[in-house]
Amino acid sequence: MSPARFVATWFGVGLLRPAPGTWGSLAALPLFWALHILGGPWLALAATVLVCMLGWWAVGAAARGAADPDRSEYVIDEVAGMWIALLPLSFGARASGADILALYPGWIVAFFGFRLFDIWKPGPIGWADRQKTALGVMLDDVLAGIAAGALVLALAAVWHILLA
Repeated sequence: MSPARFVATWFGVGLLRPAPGTWGSLAALPLFWALHILGGPWLALAATVLVCMLGWWAVGAAARGAADPDRSEYVIDEVAGMWIALLPLSFGARASGADILALYPGWIVAFFGFRLFDIWKPGPIGWADRQKTALGVMLDDVLAGIAAGALVLALAAVWHILLA
């Protein structure tokens, strides 16, 4: 396996069946927790940016010459999108002094929200998916992650307003 394919499949996680995108999203969770524990939200953000750039390179290199670079086994885009969806939890936990795992409802919303937006592909998410480029492969999941992160923030705000 080439280094690019190894990275694009997130070290082989994308080879799991069925539903490799879901496996990639699940694999992202403990790594995000570790990033938060090791360096808080700023390390998580930096790692997310790095994974986005690394994914763009890896998908482009692994799929070089393919008509459609969006192979189901390439799940580094799910990792990037999932980490984006989780960033509000990292910043929220740091700001409130809470254990990030105590915000487990947000983890659940981030995971299912990301998977929903990644599969459904509304609006600009679908547009990015249709680009059939390495950037498009990454961008649709980045946008799905942003949408899921916004959902996490919206539901957290509603929850805190109702409890206040």
